[in-house]
Amino acid sequence: MTSAYREEKFGYQTDGLTEPVPEYQAGQEFGHHGHIAEDQLRRSLSARQVQMIAIGGTIGTGLFLGTGKALSTGGPASLLICYFIVGCIVFVTMLSLGEMAAYVPVAGSFCTFAGRFVDDSFGFALTWNYWFNDAVSTAADLVALQLVLQYWTDTFPWYALGLVVWVIIVLANIINVRAYGEIEYWLSLLKVLTIVIFIILSIAVNAGGNTTGTYIGGRNWRIDDAPFVGGIGGFASVFVTASFAYGGTESIAITAGETRDPARQLPRVVKNVFWRILLFYVLSALMIGLNVPYNYPGLSTKTAKTSPFTIAFTMAGSKIAGSFVNAVILTSIVSAGNHALFAGSRLLFTLGINGHAPKVFTKLTRFQVPWVAVLFTSICSGLLFGASFIGAGQLWTWLQNIVGVSNQLSWISIGIASLRFRAGMKVQGKEHLLPFKNWTYPWGPVLAVVLNSFLILVQGWSCFSPSFAPVDFVSYYIELPIMLIMIVAWKLIKGTKFQRASEMDLVTDVYTKEDIEPEEKGWKGKGKRFGTLLCF
Repeated sequence: MTSAYREEKFGYQTDGLTEPVPEYQAGQEFGHHGHIAEDQLRRSLSARQVQMIAIGGTIGTGLFLGTGKALSTGGPASLLICYFIVGCIVFVTMLSLGEMAAYVPVAGSFCTFAGRFVDDSFGFALTWNYWFNDAVSTAADLVALQLVLQYWTDTFPWYALGLVVWVIIVLANIINVRAYGEIEYWLSLLKVLTIVIFIILSIAVNAGGNTTGTYIGGRNWRIDDAPFVGGIGGFASVFVTASFAYGGTESIAITAGETRDPARQLPRVVKNVFWRILLFYVLSALMIGLNVPYNYPGLSTKTAKTSPFTIAFTMAGSKIAGSFVNAVILTSIVSAGNHALFAGSRLLFTLGINGHAPKVFTKLTRFQVPWVAVLFTSICSGLLFGASFIGAGQLWTWLQNIVGVSNQLSWISIGIASLRFRAGMKVQGKEHLLPFKNWTYPWGPVLAVVLNSFLILVQGWSCFSPSFAPVDFVSYYIELPIMLIMIVAWKLIKGTKFQRASEMDLVTDVYTKEDIEPEEKGWKGKGKRFGTLLCF
């Protein structure tokens, strides 16, 4: 699916900064893929880059910073259980998403699927909702930079570092998708190596390899109110942090629109999500709960200077190691912000293609990067970041809550779209064409919808106890009425209809088993496949 072939086939160029994407015309065909609509971005992301981005690309503030507050409000048992439960939900959700994304690998991903397989009004509301999710995530990461920087100094201007990073990620996203992919690869690799070292070191610290030389074991699970702190309210509130930490896992499918050989690579990416959840999230949550007491100074405040990861390295007796981890956290925040801006800009491009936003957002550079969408999304994130004069810790907590609920709304939507997608594939007799089949269907998507709906309702428990907190209540639940209003308004304005299984568009932008590129045979081919598995 090369740019040169597309230009020869359809006769359009993208050599200038102001060249708009041509509107889809019925009857356009592209090899085995049938019609094309959104599939207009350059497929420059390699298997190596996509695998590493999937493993570590969205690991950022939620895991490195959010776990501290979650531990202090819910205790070690709540931290471990919530991360495990949300991890299971994310895994079945990703299997559902992977099945659709391998068949229709476009930048709009699950947002496009919601409109194409359920109802256009649903797709409209979800895409705008998730675009806001990404804009807020980028801003939250910029705010979090200041919190991490406080580990070293309180005198550095709060806006300076955020402004520098903001410029860097905008440039990375607007130059070329390869630039984004390469930056994400190395930053993700650094995060992955740090977490592996953290887990190994945490085991040593727990066994007695700490500054006091004492065996810790499960002692921190038995102090004061541990292992469950704050009762049901504390337990429920940790789900928000867990959702935020896992949030973005689904956005790896957004890279599908710019991934080489997507029908082969995306199923591999989805299968690796299980190990990522088990090793990086659940095991990290376990070790944090074992080694760091929930009442550790600084954890309970909203302006905590340290992360549980930094604390663990400092407990091992090295101030330099603590500074190193803090530096890695700093780069991981840059990585997470970079990825959120990438996803947000691609969704804004999708909104323009589908007529849900002005067509100006579909303009591409000569490298087929949606530059207007990148600039608009980054400006909105910059404005949200500028609002942090409220106080970085407090603003970050509010933004985290809003994005946490937004992630769960997206996961519910993926489950609904998956059920409708398979219904359409079955009625139209196309199930045999799927490059990857979700082995949890139909119970997996149903479970994702039911459990996420339940979590959205119970996770705001803390804003009612011990006394009602109206600001927190709004941040927890404001997304629900906004989403509903957008669906109803678009349906009334445009008169959209529910997509029947027999009438679904299962032709546009499609990749089938026939479109999987042949792999090299012999030792060279095996070496490449092994290298890709290890992300090299």
